[in-house]
Amino acid sequence: MYKPREKQESDLIERVVHISRVSKVVKGGKRFSFSALVVVGDGNGRVGYARGKAQEVPEAIRKATDRARRAMVRVPVVEQTIPHEIIGRYGAGRVVLKPASRGTGVIAGGPVRAVVEAAGIHNILTKSLGTKNPGNVIKATVAGLRKLKSPQEKIRLRAHDEENAESQA
Repeated sequence: MYKPREKQESDLIERVVHISRVSKVVKGGKRFSFSALVVVGDGNGRVGYARGKAQEVPEAIRKATDRARRAMVRVPVVEQTIPHEIIGRYGAGRVVLKPASRGTGVIAGGPVRAVVEAAGIHNILTKSLGTKNPGNVIKATVAGLRKLKSPQEKIRLRAHDEENAESQA
């Protein structure tokens, strides 16, 4: 007997960042389809992004949302900001991410803002450099967030480095 799949993780934050109409030239003229770029996050340190393509806008958004849910990554969030400054790079895109004090808010442009808010970061300073392509800006932002190390992880790595230095001496 067929059971409908239950709605999964409906408490996720979903942001449609960009929708573009793409055309394909065929024998009878032009055939249009849509591409949607979506960011999904749980507001608690997990965020993902994806692109969906379909003949209709809602279907493209649904596809992108499903893919983004499956591609979520964990981001360290310390007191509603990031633990340290980092530069995310992807293609020609560069995104500078700096931690901010409580009450600063999210200082970010469109695509970066969508990623940061979906991840649950409430105080951050950002600057997008290089490209304005929303896909590459999102990829650069997520690349930067993935490189972040939590304070506990930094302590663990330093202890590991000290052990190696002592064993070599």
